[in-house]
Amino acid sequence: MNKGPPSHLIKLAKSESLRVSIRIGKDGINTSLISELENQLEKRTVVKIKINKGMAPNKEERNQIFTRIANESNSSVIFQRGNVAVFCKVGGQ
Repeated sequence: MNKGPPSHLIKLAKSESLRVSIRIGKDGINTSLISELENQLEKRTVVKIKINKGMAPNKEERNQIFTRIANESNSSVIFQRGNVAVFCKVGGQ
């Protein structure tokens, strides 16, 4: 049995209609960014986050950033491509 996110969430995460609603810039990850993600996840199923160019130049750094955000916000990364990731609430569908 597959323990990954439901297929409807994956489809939504990959949809071009889902817009970036949080950007990670020079301030990096801080409490206001985590609070904003938590607030958006209370209202929406998924939230798309983008790391601005130059903030994380390689895949390993981007993975670390997205993992840290997920851990601090009690959410999960359900889709990631390049400098963009889509988050959903843990246990939420």
